[in-house]
Amino acid sequence: MWITEYRDLIWNLTISDLKVKYQSSVLGFAWSLLNPLLMMLVLYFVFSNIFRFEQEHFALYLLIGIIAWRFLANGTMMAMGSIVGRAALVTKVFIPRQILVLSSVLSAFISSILEFIVLIPLLFILGVGLSYTFLFFPLIHLVYFLMVYGASLILASLYVYFRDLNQIWDVVLQAGFFLSPIVYPISIIPVQYLEYYMLNPITVLIEVYRDVLLYGEIPSLPGLLGLIGFGALILLAGTLLFNRLERRFAEVI
Repeated sequence: MWITEYRDLIWNLTISDLKVKYQSSVLGFAWSLLNPLLMMLVLYFVFSNIFRFEQEHFALYLLIGIIAWRFLANGTMMAMGSIVGRAALVTKVFIPRQILVLSSVLSAFISSILEFIVLIPLLFILGVGLSYTFLFFPLIHLVYFLMVYGASLILASLYVYFRDLNQIWDVVLQAGFFLSPIVYPISIIPVQYLEYYMLNPITVLIEVYRDVLLYGEIPSLPGLLGLIGFGALILLAGTLLFNRLERRFAEVI
């Protein structure tokens, strides 16, 4: 399998992506940890004081949603340009092109794990602690990785042909941020729309993260199976589309 055969290259490209992202920054990788914390403070002030949302442990509620969303946003945006950005590896070297997408998603995956690790001491500092349900976190995050990787395969392959896609996807991400329960509780959604609102897999995913990290609740089996099924489906769709479009990558780039 190409993943094991090219594992050293995948790792080197992943580390390269992490270094490039922060090489000109004074604080370097620390921004990956400071960014969600600063964003949480701003949103906490706005939504707790101006809109007066009443949600238990609202600061942690916000932070979990922000960290989870950042993996999707950062992973897909980085991976979208992975084929075009490494044109020499596409046109002059024979390697599975999926490696370029995978390494970009892996770098965002590593950043996301570190952000969640920073969350752990905050859970204790703010009096929540950590429940045994935390053991579900690796499974949930792995399923999320499959979702982001599958979506990234679709976006990266299409971006080779349609360079406006990054602008469109940026707008989609901005809309998705407010259409997911990141800065507000699900309780504000009108009952008649709740069934449709929950069709968003990111909504379900963020709520599962909060269940296992914040509330100490075991994820429901139907919800977990639904996420696994969606992850497998988008990974399959991404793989099929990527394999079909990659034949002309070298000449289009």
